[in-house]
Amino acid sequence: MGLEYESSMNVAGVWTLVSFILAICGALVLYFTFLNKNNDNKYPGFLGWLYDFLTFKTLTLETILKVAYLFVAIFITLASFELIGVNFLSFLVTLVLGNLIARVVFESGLLILLMYRQLVKIGNKK
Repeated sequence: MGLEYESSMNVAGVWTLVSFILAICGALVLYFTFLNKNNDNKYPGFLGWLYDFLTFKTLTLETILKVAYLFVAIFITLASFELIGVNFLSFLVTLVLGNLIARVVFESGLLILLMYRQLVKIGNKK
């Protein structure tokens, strides 16, 4: 069993090294060919979306934050109903204050993203 384990670890180590080298080569090739600034607005359809995604023109964090907020708000609301039997005041405080705090936290994150977008627009005008 020990020899078999050692052999599989050697294979995993070699594959990790090969993966690392291929990732470096692939990243360099993509960066200098597909992601070249001369290709801006050149690709239609899916390739255009992929170009924008890989050059960070499309920010996925905004969508992730919005979905995460919906999840947290629904979770807080549903979890607060557990407190009705314990203490009605605890239920109300958790329901209202919990959702309010969640909203402020997620709005703060989105506000940072919106400020970033505006700074990019200002930077592009120069």
